Amino acid sequence: MSGHSKWSTIKRKKGALDAKRSKAFSKIIKEITVAVKEGGEDADSNPRLRVAIANAKGASMPKDTMQRAINKGKDSNAANFLELTYEGYLAHGIAVFVECTTDNQQRTVSNVRAIFNKYSGNLGTNGSLSFMFDRKGIFEIPKGNLDNDEFELEMIDGGAEDIELNEGIFTVTTSMEDFGNMMKKLEEMNIEPENAELQRIPNDAITLDTEAALKIMKVIDIFEEDEDVQNVFHNLEITDELMEQL
Repeated sequence: MSGHSKWSTIKRKKGALDAKRSKAFSKIIKEITVAVKEGGEDADSNPRLRVAIANAKGASMPKDTMQRAINKGKDSNAANFLELTYEGYLAHGIAVFVECTTDNQQRTVSNVRAIFNKYSGNLGTNGSLSFMFDRKGIFEIPKGNLDNDEFELEMIDGGAEDIELNEGIFTVTTSMEDFGNMMKKLEEMNIEPENAELQRIPNDAITLDTEAALKIMKVIDIFEEDEDVQNVFHNLEITDELMEQL
């Protein structure tokens, strides 16, 4: 199983806990709101909203919660969200890419910088780590009654670069450019992904001993717990030993 697929597995398991404390819902609500402000409330003509709604369904978000997020996006008096990225290094040269959605840029950069500083990291300039990550479409699809061979052929037709099956979930990877094509393919097949998003996949991963890696993952968790943080990507290798500990 590739590194990003292992991380997707961890995120799914954490997601069940996140939903209980509303963190996962908070992220999706922001994404729906931004999508509506950006492209309108019609999901048929707004691909970003269509993906956000699919992710909301995958997280078992109630329909009325989704509708409130859509209404908030339609409200011209509601606060506008900024989408910001921050890049830097943690201990042992681990590169970290933090994606945020916020209504207060000063608060967000202050919080992100404070986490880097507290845990012996360094906040870099935007673009400084872009060469280290490739943006890929990552789709998580429950296997259910899908036929493996037939499904894989359809996914390849939709632009899949990689297909993995783990714990009853297909993880399908596409190029950023084929993200929309894969969404269309899944819609044609009447398949709703459990999650679909663009992720930043590291070109090269760094392997640390388990103790050091767990300390890095603790900092990743602290970033993710910030109310303005949507996603955190890194180039720490998720080894089998680390998976067991996590």
